[in-house]
Amino acid sequence: RARALLQQLPPQDCDERFCPDLAEEERRQLRAFSARRRQEALGQGLACPVPGPCHGCPCRKCGRRLNKGDPGISASRLGDQFWHPSCFSCHFCHQQLVDLIYFQQDGRIYCGRHHAELFRPRCASCDQLIFMEECIEAEGRRWHLEHFCCLECDEPLRGQRYVMRSGRPCCRGCFESLFAEPCQACGDPIGADGEEVTHQGLHWHSRAACFCCSLCRKPLRGQPLTCRRGRLFCSDTCSRGQDVSSTASDSSDSAFASAPSPE
Repeated sequence: RARALLQQLPPQDCDERFCPDLAEEERRQLRAFSARRRQEALGQGLACPVPGPCHGCPCRKCGRRLNKGDPGISASRLGDQFWHPSCFSCHFCHQQLVDLIYFQQDGRIYCGRHHAELFRPRCASCDQLIFMEECIEAEGRRWHLEHFCCLECDEPLRGQRYVMRSGRPCCRGCFESLFAEPCQACGDPIGADGEEVTHQGLHWHSRAACFCCSLCRKPLRGQPLTCRRGRLFCSDTCSRGQDVSSTASDSSDSAFASAPSPE
């Protein structure tokens, strides 16, 4: 219950004590925003049997009828309407509302988190609402300007190239040193700016010198290919030729190893 409450009613959305780094103007905006929401949208549902005059009324969410005496939830801010207890949930995340605390907007009920996000963006790093005039938007999410940093070295990334890693931005240097996959052909890491080709979980630079037939060196980008033991071939003929070459090499190595020493 406590975890669900923290998720649905983030304390930083209404209490400046949980936002120690806010500037004074941001604090002022947070206080006004919180007061307006409490006055205009906050309510608590009431669990009660459906009264006689509402016998047969439809559930506000699912539309199934509620009969007299059935358990129901009413929300005073939305008039004489009822919900099944399991239907009294946030319109956005569909989670049942803990302690029946809701926020209403345009006839719909929301948890506190998603009601606040109807009006203010939320920082993907600190989980606080953004009251600054500027913020960074990337990958469909928002950040405070100072919070858009590399997940490894905390280097600010505003105006810089970055790579998303596990939903968080990573600078090019950290990505290439920690996360870049090695090319199966040349062994060099495939950098953030490098074009990559993957096949059966293996990685190659997309350039012709790397992504090519292991026997005849024909470029394979956009071409049919065969992969055997991590090596690429343009055809079964080349793959069989590689097998013959390997067998011949193994045989000569064996013969050399078993030859008597001149001494």
